[in-house]
Amino acid sequence: MLASQRRSRILEEIRRSGAVRVSTLVERLGVSDMTVRRDLEVLAQQGQLQKVHGGAVLPGTRSTEEPGFAAKSSRENAEKLAIATEAVRFVEPGMAVGVSAGTTTWTFASLLRETPDITVVTNSVQVADVFSRRPRTDQTVVLTGGIRTPSEALVGPFAVSAIRSVNLDIMFMGVHGMDVHSGFTTPNLMEAETDRAFVAASRRFVVLADHTKYGVLGISTIADIDAADVLITDSGLAGEHQRALRERVGDLVVVDAVAQDSAGGDSGNEAGA
Repeated sequence: MLASQRRSRILEEIRRSGAVRVSTLVERLGVSDMTVRRDLEVLAQQGQLQKVHGGAVLPGTRSTEEPGFAAKSSRENAEKLAIATEAVRFVEPGMAVGVSAGTTTWTFASLLRETPDITVVTNSVQVADVFSRRPRTDQTVVLTGGIRTPSEALVGPFAVSAIRSVNLDIMFMGVHGMDVHSGFTTPNLMEAETDRAFVAASRRFVVLADHTKYGVLGISTIADIDAADVLITDSGLAGEHQRALRERVGDLVVVDAVAQDSAGGDSGNEAGA
């Protein structure tokens, strides 16, 4: 295989999954570790990828880069709605439900507000706003205090203290990235600490993450992959990545974004606006 062909294959892999490891490329391309690393160096110099420890990611996915809420809310809306539709089935009346910040959990919140007799604990201003727009007397929403991040999360010691004072039946968390080696990650150190408090406070931990999150590495790990009782993702995730996750998480649920989007109706339009 010519160098140009190898590099095209590498770019195909990284564009499909968002990230790729050197070891994976060595196996798939049938070349040496050094050859792969030289190819990555050339592609990085061309600005087509960004080298990270052990592999490469798409340009602009640095481990401390934190896109704002508005930027993220316009991405993968069909996938987010499909994931949210599946997630809401795990909630029953009478539950204390934790919901972290993020655009996928925001979409989830727009569906969750139809569930009666629940208490929602969240560190997201946007999630709390979903419930305040149409308040119900049979729902209680608790918004933690804290320092506001670009993703509209409230983090830091005030948030952690509030979360540690509650016991949650189930926790729904959106993440910046996921990887079988690095776990669920975030680009914000204080948000990682706050999210870890959520995990510790919950009896069941559910992660909502579309396929583009696989291979993306934030600077701080929230939890290992096997800490998730349930991981809900979409069918855009490559088969090999699904198999790798299935070996680690308690229950991997893969939804069909296209089918759910066509049936989603107005809920998806409001949440993904």
